[in-house]
Amino acid sequence: MRRYPSTYTSSFSAGPGPLSPAIKAIIIANVVMFLASELTRAIIPELGLRPDMFLHELRLWQPITYMFLHAGVFHILFNMLALWLIGTEFERMWGTRYFLKFYFVTGIGAGLLTVIFALLPFGFARQVYGSNIIGASGAIYGLLLAYALYFPNRPIYMYFLFPIPAKYFVLILGAIAFYSSLGTVGGVANATHLGGLAVGYLFLKGTPIHPLSELKYRYLKWKINRVRRKFDVHSGGRADDWDRRIH
Repeated sequence: MRRYPSTYTSSFSAGPGPLSPAIKAIIIANVVMFLASELTRAIIPELGLRPDMFLHELRLWQPITYMFLHAGVFHILFNMLALWLIGTEFERMWGTRYFLKFYFVTGIGAGLLTVIFALLPFGFARQVYGSNIIGASGAIYGLLLAYALYFPNRPIYMYFLFPIPAKYFVLILGAIAFYSSLGTVGGVANATHLGGLAVGYLFLKGTPIHPLSELKYRYLKWKINRVRRKFDVHSGGRADDWDRRIH
């Protein structure tokens, strides 16, 4: 078999495989809650995150329940699609327990940072104080941050047209979220997005991954690469794309 040098960068295929256990459970829970909110709109003010009610009425469940509500079909569709495309590989690599920990810490942390943001003495922040915040975007942005740290050179197709390395893609999203959070329109959602990026970064920098999950992932990768070498299959790309460590 003739061999060719691997000089190209491997691309990310939009198909990580079947739903992993945690991803499947999260998607089902989000769909059930979305259908319930469409039938009974009254649950949105109760389960969504409102900083004023959270602080004055001590609705302590809201930083958790807001993650399972969405404003419309496209809102939940894009969030769940991103969860599947990005989260599946992380659940396999980290293990279900660590993945769920990361998902909920970033989602809840993004909500709490949004509450803190709402207390700032600025007009663009005060608009958030009485707003109803819903959606899994805080946790999704945390996963995007993790993807940029683990696979910085993998291309992500912005608007499904322009390939951009993951590290630059997330920087662009972060800059957009920061700028938008200072405006009078869209500040609520973008403050939460920015919070997800910040919590995701702090979490990965400060919390070690369970060694058994890391070892299992690397063993599977070793077996795959061994089979590839046996049959002269060359994946191309940079070897450190999947092997990059955060710590």
